[in-house]
Amino acid sequence: MNSRTAINAYANVGLSTDVMAADPHKLTSMLFEGALLTITKARHAMAHDEPAIKGQYISKAIAIIGEGLHASLDREAGGALAGNLATLYDYMVKRLVHANAKNDVGALDEVAHLLTELKEAWDSIRPQVVHPPVSESSRQAGYARV
Repeated sequence: MNSRTAINAYANVGLSTDVMAADPHKLTSMLFEGALLTITKARHAMAHDEPAIKGQYISKAIAIIGEGLHASLDREAGGALAGNLATLYDYMVKRLVHANAKNDVGALDEVAHLLTELKEAWDSIRPQVVHPPVSESSRQAGYARV
């Protein structure tokens, strides 16, 4: 086993461990990170005229957005927000397809910008999700956050 294979194997084990230990909120954050990373790699491949590699990374980004982020939406509980996110994810996938077909760096940058804004917003609500505020009635009943 060469050092590159060993490094990749170690990274895959680390990622698998992270995924197994992550709560649903963290998993969504990891999907954002993965999509952003693959877009960065696609941009690099595009800049170095490596169309096959560019296509692989754009395909991965599309899968993360379409099969990961989009599929994780709960339209019942999420209401209009979930619907708006679904529409945005569909738009991002279309822009990535366009970026791949036309070698459009601007389209990659646009999707990366949108994902970054969503990730920052998602990560900013983590404290409320992980440690929701204790309601006044819970506090009066003697329950406290641990």
